[in-house]
This record gives sequence, structure tokens and C-alpha cells, in this order.
Amino acid sequence: MPLSYPGGTLVEHRACREAAVAFDVSHLGTVIVRGPEAFARLQGAFTNDLSRIGPGRAQYTHLLDPDDASVLDDIIVWWVDGGDHGDGHTGDGHTGDGHTGDTEFHVMPNASNTSAVIGAIGGDDVTASRAVVAVQGPDARRRLARVAPEVSAVGRFEVRRTEWMGAPCVVAGTGYTGEDGVEVAVPAATAPAFWRAVLDAGAVPAGLGARDTLRLEAALPLHGHELGPGITPLQAGLGWVVAWDKGDFRGRAALEVEQSAGVRRALRGLATEGRQPPRQGCPVLSEGSAVGHVTSGNFSPTLGHGIGLALLSPAVEVGAAVTVEVRGQALPARVVATPFVGKRRP
Repeated sequence: MPLSYPGGTLVEHRACREAAVAFDVSHLGTVIVRGPEAFARLQGAFTNDLSRIGPGRAQYTHLLDPDDASVLDDIIVWWVDGGDHGDGHTGDGHTGDGHTGDTEFHVMPNASNTSAVIGAIGGDDVTASRAVVAVQGPDARRRLARVAPEVSAVGRFEVRRTEWMGAPCVVAGTGYTGEDGVEVAVPAATAPAFWRAVLDAGAVPAGLGARDTLRLEAALPLHGHELGPGITPLQAGLGWVVAWDKGDFRGRAALEVEQSAGVRRALRGLATEGRQPPRQGCPVLSEGSAVGHVTSGNFSPTLGHGIGLALLSPAVEVGAAVTVEVRGQALPARVVATPFVGKRRP
């Protein structure tokens, strides 16, 4: 994926907020985990509880470092095909007596973390054999309906197998923009034709620049920024990803220690009055004292001013005035609630 296409990041960003864009996100990983032990393997590795969903659904989750509970990767799991996961629930209203062999999950890690995820859960890395196209925006489904009606009909966090031009594909109602849309995994050989068809239907091609400004406006975390070494789900404000009532999972003991003691820092939103944004790594000061650092920052095309995310002392509350040190200069900012731009899905 390029940083931008000829239209530029601002054009691509606004197209996603107002119409529809297509991202080539084939750099993300896909690890397929199949068989009668697949559910138990993922349930014991990840923080969220797969029993809350079922076949044909997707779930956001974390893989933790067992020593300090920092987030090794944040992941979307597509539960593609069914099968009983051991408690009699098959996700489709049926019951069973034990595991069945047709269960299949597509685990979607960040590309650079694929090997670490496979080390934790096993499975088959099929990243090189498929491409993933994310079609996002308030008009995404209408544009997609011209190309593939069944693809456009896949609902939010739904997962479905289907076909396009005779080629098998898997579709999930997921994305990374704060807008409605789907992500479509197609065979690599089919991807160029599918991409062209989506663009011919009116979607604007979008690159990494717009992907970053869109996810930042929606306050969606990026691994290596808001998540990563030393950063736990609780610090990132993502405690809802942790299913404390499901039993043991990797990193649970370390996370329980932090939950009991309280977090030493918390993720907050920052807003500046002008166009200059906070920048990653810049110190944040309150009344002259350092209280944290910026994890991500950029100009918000929708709001017209700078925004950022920062790990700050929990004592720094929403509404507080702070200063960000950017290249030796003091940039006034205010701690604000997130997301910066609210969800506008239908």
C-alpha cells in the first residue's frame, strides 16, 4: 500500500468520511486455525471470550506477553466455520456433545507479528496466497453492491464465505476507519480484477496516510504506538477486550497484578487549537512537570486542527490544559474525550 495515491491523503480521507474508499491491506496477516482443538487453543491464548460470539462472527482480541501483560499483538479473529466448542454451544442455536472437526478460524494479526502469533497458537500462515481489500465509507455498501451484492450485504462484525467471479472469498464486516464497510479476502490471482471492479464502481483508492488519519480520528489503537512492549490493555483503555470470567488465558496473572494495583498511566486524547499536531514520542507536561508522552499525532482533516493520543498519568483528566514539547517548542493542547470523530455507521 502506498502512502497515498495521486489524489493525496486529504482527498482520500474525505472520500472515506463522505463516500467510499478501497484500501489494499494485503500486508496484514492471515493464520488459519482448524480442527476440534481450535477453539480451546485460541480461548487459552487470547484475552477476549470467543464464547460470546459464534460461527459467522468476528471478534477483536489481544495476545499478551505472559511476563508483563503488554500487548504483543491486537488481532481480529474471523470465526469462519462452525463446530461445537465444548460447552454445547455451536453459535447457530444447536447443541452438541463435544468438539467437531469442521471449526475454522482466520486469525488476522499485524503483519510484523505473524510469526509471534503462530508461535502462540499454531496454525497455517496463508498470507501470501490471498489479498485483502477493505472497502470503507458511508457509501461503501452501495458501491460494492454493483460489484458483488453478497459481499455488500455482510453486516457489522459478521463473517461469511461467498464467491466472486467463481473465486472463493471470505468477507467480514470489519475495518479500521470508524466508518461502515467490509474487508474482503480473495485469492491473490483474483485480487487485481476485484480491485479494479471496486474502483470502477466508484470507490477511491486510499493509502497509508489516510488509513492513519482515519483511525486516529476514530481513536483506534495502532500496534507500535498505543499498543506494544510495556503497554497493557488496561493502560490503553481497552479493558473491555479482557474476559475475566472465562478462565485462564496467556498473561492473565500479570494483568491481574496491574488491575489490583491500578494503572500507572492511561491513554488520553489531545487536541490543539491550530493545525500543528502533537507528534509521536513528544513529552507532555502539566504545570511544568512531565506527565507522559504522545503515542500518535496528526492533523485531523475532519476537524481542521491537530489531534493526538498520549499515555499520561491517570491524574491528568479530560479537560486539563497541557503542553506538548515539539522540536523544542511548547505546543498548547487540551486533554479531550475520544473518539475525536464519532462513529457514523448506519
